[in-house]
Amino acid sequence: MNQYFDTSVLVAYYSPEALSAKAEKLLRKASPPVISRLAEVEFAAAVSRKIRDNQLAHSAGHKILNLFQPHVTQGFYRVLTVEGHHFEQAREWIARFDTPLRTLDALHLVLTALENARLITADRQLHESATLLGVESMLLAGR
Repeated sequence: MNQYFDTSVLVAYYSPEALSAKAEKLLRKASPPVISRLAEVEFAAAVSRKIRDNQLAHSAGHKILNLFQPHVTQGFYRVLTVEGHHFEQAREWIARFDTPLRTLDALHLVLTALENARLITADRQLHESATLLGVESMLLAGR
């Protein structure tokens, strides 16, 4: 089964975090790991936030981005493009009013579902929404 990795797992893989070892193990086992163009943008935003919050130095942030982007362009990941029908499905799921889905998370879930993949995430709320919507999901959590 394909495994779709959301941004929370990618950030843990590329920058030191409590879940880094688990993220690395899962990413290395997937062949190939699936991400989206959306994750590329979110990844840059997450690294930027770590720098602004003084969790990373600028130089470390640049190293992380300079490692991630070649992995994307050189084919380490299978990268999905977000299209119009993905937005339509995301809107429908959000409009159910029974899940706390945020916009970008809904798009990650739609991509996962339409790819018949399993979502790998470190975001508990996203994992719970996936379960509610019948999307296979694995929560990457400590211990």
